[in-house]
Order: sequence, then C-alpha cells, then structure tokens
Amino acid sequence: MNEAVFSIPEQLNASTPIELTGKNRDEVKLMVLNRKTGACIHSHFDQLPAHLKKGDVLVVNNSRTIPASLQGKQGNRQVEVRLSRKVSSNEWDALILGCMYDTRLPISFGDGVKAVMTGKGSENPLIRLAFNVEGAVFYDFLYREGQPVRYEYIDTPWPLDKYQTVYGSVPGSVEMASAGRAFSWKLISQLRAEGIEVVCLQLHAGLSYYGDDHWPTPTNHPEEYHLPEETVESIRRAKMNGNRVIAVGTTVVRALETVARDHVGELIAASGVTDLYITKESPLRVVDGLITGLHEPQASHLDLLRAFVPDEHLFRAYRSALAKGYMWHEFGDMNLIL
Repeated sequence: MNEAVFSIPEQLNASTPIELTGKNRDEVKLMVLNRKTGACIHSHFDQLPAHLKKGDVLVVNNSRTIPASLQGKQGNRQVEVRLSRKVSSNEWDALILGCMYDTRLPISFGDGVKAVMTGKGSENPLIRLAFNVEGAVFYDFLYREGQPVRYEYIDTPWPLDKYQTVYGSVPGSVEMASAGRAFSWKLISQLRAEGIEVVCLQLHAGLSYYGDDHWPTPTNHPEEYHLPEETVESIRRAKMNGNRVIAVGTTVVRALETVARDHVGELIAASGVTDLYITKESPLRVVDGLITGLHEPQASHLDLLRAFVPDEHLFRAYRSALAKGYMWHEFGDMNLIL
C-alpha cells in the first residue's frame, strides 16, 4: 500500500464532531460495500438497520478513551508525553514528542508525579516510562492533568467526551475506538428492536500514529483485549443459525480473530495481548462484516480491510467516497463492508 493509490484532500480531514454542526452523531454518511460484487451504496449511518438482517450480531468495543496526552518538564524543557499502552501497574509504553529529551533525566508532571525512562518500548520511537504512582492515584492524576490525544488535522482542543463512544465503559484506550462513534442510544435501541444483537468486548487501543509519517508496525504494537463469555455465546448462536457476525471497528476484528487463531479456530472467552497483523492473506475465521471509518493508505487498518474485500473493489469504493466528499478520521464518515 502506498500514497500513489489515493490521497486525501485537506478539506476532507474531519476536524469537528458532527453533533457540533447541528446534526446527530448517527447522521454521518455511510458507504455500504458488497464484499463479493464491489457494489457500493451511499447512505447515512442512521439508516444502518436497513442494511442489516434480523439475527445479525454487531460486536462493539466498549473500551473507553483516557486522556493520554500529558505535559511535563524535563529540566527547563517542556515535553509532551503520549501514553500508548499500560505494561504494568506503574509502567507505560509512551511517545515523547520531539527529539530533544534526555533519557537519563526524570520527567516531572503536576501533583508531584514523575516518570523515569527504563528502556525501549515495543518498537521505535516508543519508550518505557515508570511512574512514581500507580492505581487510583495515577488515574486521578491522569484525569486531572491529561488531555485527549489530538492529531494535526484537529485545530480545536475538544473535551474528552467528544472522543468517547456512547457505550464506552472500560477505561483504557489512548485513542477512541472510533468506528463506534456514530452510534447513538436511539440507533442501538432500534437495532435491538429489529432483532439485531449488539454485544461487547474490550480492546484497549494504542497510538495509531507516531508523527512524521510514521505508523505503528502491527506485529510490534501489542494491545490488551478481553472477550467475555456472553459475547462468545451470541456469536456461536449466530453462526449456528447462519447469521452474520459484524465487527464494529478493526479493533474488534483483531480481538476476535486473535482468539480464533490462538485456539485453533474455536472461539472461547479469553483475555490477553494481541500482536495479530491482518492482511489480505489472512483467513477470517469469525467475522463476516465490518463497520469502520475511512483509512489513510499508509495505515495498517487499510491492510486489514483487504482481508474482507479485493483491492479492486476497495479502492474503487474509496475513490467514490473521495468524489462524494466523505470525511476521514475519528470524526468522519463510515463504511459498512458486508
């Protein structure tokens, strides 16, 4: 995958949550793509029930976004620290923005909280930070001092609640599991009333971008997941009855397919850390469809989409989305692949 496939005009970088423009969360655009034929329908997300069937199971990621961007001081130098993954009770893999920092000096934050660098993170440029507080004290500090991770295309420092899904309940993701952002409680109630199940798992998402055109390598980008028994039972029942399992987000695909891979195709309740990298060569053992946002050509998320749909269909659909002014990134429009 390379930039020559397509490029995203700057004006299509969604920088404002749709509900601040006078619309509802579920009124973003929805592109519905047929995996087999490549046929493409353009709709809106609040019309999602019309594209699903009774008995379908939607699996959402109910991980809640934490304020993972911290301002600290190292000597006389101000630094921004972006947490990526919790490693132990007081250790995190993190990104320090800029190249001017000293690995030997502690970083001081507010309330007497400090962190020291203890080594390299899971991959370059992540480093391992050990904080002098943990547990509830650390999270009290984080929610007082932290801000949501904000990338260059967003000009306004939106509050943390704009980076949450309505059903997010388990804090841990440093970025929003954004494929679910367009869901409203009204839409979820409508789906359930029409016999479409909505069930949960958790995968705590790490940083999806390191800056300077540097994206994570999925095999070096571990993420913690938990798949509960009740979700497994819903998926088994759907499969037994010939119904579809539709993942809401690439994080859900990664979690479900990790469990199936690690247990020889069987889906069981499980918790762990995944390093799975899904590409067009990867077998999909569990997931039949996907709700996701629109992804940059350099991002591994787009590689994952190629496991669902041939390149020809996918790139034609993306060119159609560009022509119709679909918006990209976490506040943008949506894509349903069935």
